Amino acid sequence: MAKVTAYMVRHGQTYLNLYNKIQGWIDSPLTDKGVRDAEGAGERLSKINFAASFSSDSGRAIDTAKIILRKNPHNMNIVSYQYPELREQFHGYFEGNDANQMWQFVGAQVKTTNEKEVLKDFGLERARDLIHHADLYNQAENNDMFWKRLNRGFDKIRENTHDGQQILIVSHGITIRSIVDRYAPQLDLGQPTDNGSVTKLIISDDDIQVEYFNNLGEV
Repeated sequence: MAKVTAYMVRHGQTYLNLYNKIQGWIDSPLTDKGVRDAEGAGERLSKINFAASFSSDSGRAIDTAKIILRKNPHNMNIVSYQYPELREQFHGYFEGNDANQMWQFVGAQVKTTNEKEVLKDFGLERARDLIHHADLYNQAENNDMFWKRLNRGFDKIRENTHDGQQILIVSHGITIRSIVDRYAPQLDLGQPTDNGSVTKLIISDDDIQVEYFNNLGEV
């Protein structure tokens, strides 16, 4: 069975992160702190001999991956891919809105009004369905839509890697936490995924193992 070691990084802080806006498929540039987040991840990962780099096709993820790879002495030999399947979840009508306002709107369905309580009581997967049902345009991804897309992304990664390789993946906070929540729920203690943090995955033909989550120290 082929196994690939993936170091999965959340992109650096963006302006919409800073302003507490909902940022799924819409995009915004990295802040100065966001550049430092990416540089820090690059320094911590600089000794990893990556065979390939994968990111979502969002500009913030692509830019973070480029900054990380510039820190790597093997960067000239690293093939880069950008896949829409690795995007953040899509929030439909709520994209760009104030995050607290979205959670008030979504939480009204279940008699609560903030993100922390919704996630504590219902979890990430059920919360996606609540966002979908609250979307006035019925376009936000529900949990099934999200996972079908993300699983296609992992299949594309498998198709473009070989046993024993080490790879970089740059993706998004909820996407990374959702992977941890599904495959290693004991590691999800309710904290958000930090910008520039590293989550280590072992990707096999039919499974994903999570070795650690949200690491801002040595990898």
